[in-house]
Amino acid sequence: MTKDKDNKDTELKDPTITSPRTAEEPGPKAEKGEDSCCTPQQKGADKDEEERSSFIPTILSLILLLFGIGLDFFDVEWFKGYLRLIVFGVAYVLVGGKVVQHAVTNIGKGNIFNEFFLMTIATVGAFYIGEYAEGVAVMLFYVIGEHFQKAAVARSRRSIKALIDNRPEEVSVLTNGQVSIVNPKKVNIGQIIQIKPGEKVALDGEMLSESSSFNTAALTGESKPDTKKKGETVLAGMINLDRLVELKVTSGYEDSALSKILKLVEEASGRKAKTQKFITRFAKIYTPIVVSLAIGLALLPYFFVDTYVFDEWLYRALVFLVISCPCALVISIPLGYFGGIGAASRNGLLFKGSNFLDLITKVDTVVMDKTGTLTEGVFIVQEVKVRSLEKDRFLALTAALENKSTHPIAWAVVEHSGNAYKQLKVQDVEEIAGHGLKGTVDGQELLIGNAKLLQKFNISYAPEIEEIVETIVVVAIDGKYEGYITIADKIKEDAALAIKQLRDYGIDNIVMLSGDKDSIVQKVAGQLKIDKAYGGLLPQDKVDKVEELKKQGKKVAFVGDGINDAPVITLADVGMAMGALGSDAAIETADVVIQTDQPAKIATAIKIGKKTRQIVWQNIGLAFGVKALVLTFGAFGVASLWEAVFADVGVAFLAILNAVRLQRIKF
Repeated sequence: MTKDKDNKDTELKDPTITSPRTAEEPGPKAEKGEDSCCTPQQKGADKDEEERSSFIPTILSLILLLFGIGLDFFDVEWFKGYLRLIVFGVAYVLVGGKVVQHAVTNIGKGNIFNEFFLMTIATVGAFYIGEYAEGVAVMLFYVIGEHFQKAAVARSRRSIKALIDNRPEEVSVLTNGQVSIVNPKKVNIGQIIQIKPGEKVALDGEMLSESSSFNTAALTGESKPDTKKKGETVLAGMINLDRLVELKVTSGYEDSALSKILKLVEEASGRKAKTQKFITRFAKIYTPIVVSLAIGLALLPYFFVDTYVFDEWLYRALVFLVISCPCALVISIPLGYFGGIGAASRNGLLFKGSNFLDLITKVDTVVMDKTGTLTEGVFIVQEVKVRSLEKDRFLALTAALENKSTHPIAWAVVEHSGNAYKQLKVQDVEEIAGHGLKGTVDGQELLIGNAKLLQKFNISYAPEIEEIVETIVVVAIDGKYEGYITIADKIKEDAALAIKQLRDYGIDNIVMLSGDKDSIVQKVAGQLKIDKAYGGLLPQDKVDKVEELKKQGKKVAFVGDGINDAPVITLADVGMAMGALGSDAAIETADVVIQTDQPAKIATAIKIGKKTRQIVWQNIGLAFGVKALVLTFGAFGVASLWEAVFADVGVAFLAILNAVRLQRIKF
C-alpha cells in the first residue's frame, strides 16, 4: 500500500512509465481531459500491437494519394467526379479521421484554436475547392511526423515491469524442517525462509544463521559486499554470496525494501513535469489569427472592391487557409530532432525522446552516482605496505589464504598477487564472522581481515590504519602485524575530463550522491573536484536530495546505473543511465542512455542538445519566413495552391538538409 495526498491507503497499481515528452502523449500519465490525439490507450502488448497496426492506414493513404496524383497527372478520363472524390476521400479519412474527431471534441470542450482545428478547416477547405491531393497531403505529412516521433521514443514507453521481474517469483519456506517452494506474496511475517548462495533475497528478514556476505548494490549502490551477522536485518533485493542462510520474515511482500523502490519510481514519474509541444502553444496564437484573416479576406473586399465576386474571394480565403496550415513546420521540427537523435547515436548516446534534446540544454545542475558512474564498480588493489617481508612473498602468503574465500575483496587480492600463491600449502582455514580469515600457509599462521581481527587476538598494529579511507586488508603473520593492502573502486579514466567539460559548458553545480561510505565518497569528490558529495544514502535519500535541488529552481540531470538509482533517474528533469553495465531498471527509466559508460558523454549530450536546438530554430525560422511570404502572395491572388505546395516541399527539403548536417558534425 502507499499513501495519497490525503494520507489514505491506496492500492499500488502496476506502474507504467511512458515518455513524458512525446508528440501524442505529453505527460507520463494522461490526465482527465488532457489534449492528445490518435493515442492508443492500451497498455503492454496490446498497446504495442496497436502502435504497429497504426502504420497500416498511413501506408494505405499514401498509396491512394500517389495513385490519385498519378491519374490526375495523366488526366485519365474515367478518374473524374465522384470516383476521384471517393479515392482521395478514403485516403483523407485514413490519416485525418482522428485529427478531425479530435478537433471536434476539443471544440466541445471550448478548446477551439489548436493545430488540429487549423488542419481540419484547411484540409476541408482544400476539398471544397477541389484540391483533394493537398488536403490529403497535409494530414498525411502530419501523421507521418507523429509516426517518426513515436518511433524515436518507443523505448521510453516501456513499463517498469522489468524492475518488478527482478524480484524472485519463488522463495524457499522452512516449516517443521520441511522446505517448500512458495510465491513470496503468500509468505507471512514470522515465517522462516532459506536463501541459497547466489540467490536474491525476496523478502526483508532477520538473520538467523551466524553470518554471510551479501551484495547490496541493488539497494545502496555500494560496491563493497556487506557481511550480515545473526540478528541483523537483510533486505529484499540483496544477493547472498557465501552460504545457505535462514531468515525470519519481518515484512510483507508489498512492504519490502525493493517494493518501496518501485513505489518511489511510480511517485517520481508522477511528479515529472510535462512539456507541451511547441506547435500546440504556437497554434493557440497562430490559428485564431489566420482564421480571422481568412474570414476577413473572404468578406471585407465586398466593401472595397467594385467587382467583388464572393466565390472568387472565398477561393482566395480557402487558398490562404490551406497555405497557412503548418505542414512544413510540423515536418521541420521533428526532422531537426531526428538529426540530433541520430548524431547522439553515433556518439554512443540514446535519447528516448526529441524533447530531451531541448531539456538537456536547460540543465544547470548535474547530479551523479559514484559506483558504476564515476568509478568502475570493481575492486582493485591500490597499495601494498609491508614491514619486513619481501612484497612478493607477502602477497603470495596473503593470496594463498584469501583464495579459500568467496568474498570479492579476497578475489581482488588474489587477482593482484599473480600465480606464486598456487605453490603454497594451506591448512586449518577458519573464517571468523565479521572479522576475516585464520589459517596456516607454508607452516606460518596468518590472520587476514580488518583491524577488529587483530584486536581480537591482541595484536598491535600501526596507528595509520585507523586513518585509511579505503577498504583495508590487514595481515598478521605468526602473531605479529606484518602489513596491509588497500582496496578501492577505480575512478574511470575520463571522470576528471567529464567534470572539466561540464564546467566548460556552464554547469556550475556538480553533486555526487552515493550509497557508499561517506569517507570514500568525499575522497573521490576531492580527487575529481566535485562541488558537493553525500555518502551513505538510500534510494529515498537520493530522491530527497534531488527534490531539494528542484525546489531551489535548479534544472537537474541525474546520472546513475543501478536499480537503486531508478527512482531519482525518473524524478530528475533529465535522467541519464549508464547503458553498458547499468541495470535494466535504470536504463528503462532513463531519458538518456550513455551506451559507452563514459561520464564524459554527459557533456557531449549537452553539446548535441544545444546544436540540435540551434538547427531546429533555424528550421522554424525558415518555415515561418517562407510561409509568411507565400501567405502574402496568396492573399493578393498571386500564389496558387500548387505554388504553396512547392513552397512547403522546398522548406521541408531544406529542413532535411539542415538536419542531416547534424550527423556530419564532430562532437
